[in-house]
Amino acid sequence: MPKKNKEPKVLFISSTGGHLSELLQLKPLFKKYDYHIITEKDKTNKNLKEEYKEKISYLPYGTRSKLFTYIFKYLFLIFKTIFLYIKIRPKYIVTTGTHTAGPMCYLGKIFGSRIIYIETYANKNTKTATGRLVYPIADLFIVQWEEMLKLYPKAVYGGSIYK
Repeated sequence: MPKKNKEPKVLFISSTGGHLSELLQLKPLFKKYDYHIITEKDKTNKNLKEEYKEKISYLPYGTRSKLFTYIFKYLFLIFKTIFLYIKIRPKYIVTTGTHTAGPMCYLGKIFGSRIIYIETYANKNTKTATGRLVYPIADLFIVQWEEMLKLYPKAVYGGSIYK
């Protein structure tokens, strides 16, 4: 009989670019959990498949600057999000944000996952759109600037994610 993994399943999810850069700062946590990473697929991160193998999945990359195609990509993103959530069944969802993370956080909340949101380091005085959406459902909402505690009073100040 195969041995069951006792570590909780943790899903790390973010869009590509700076949000992914922040998420990858959490790499020391990956080996402590049964983890999976989800990000958008683009030319800057396709090499991650070599490092993370079956531990990484990609969602379609979409930009709102091309609104017509973005609508269809976002619909596909939602369906693929549902598929990936059912496949992974994470106990925790950790995210540094943006639009790829929003649907996963809400889906996870519906099915009992604990949501840990880390507001981006790039914002010191304003809320992000995804931060505003996820804040009400987050089990733990972490900010990287003390000034952000005024905007998110239930948040926890965690300091910079960059070490």
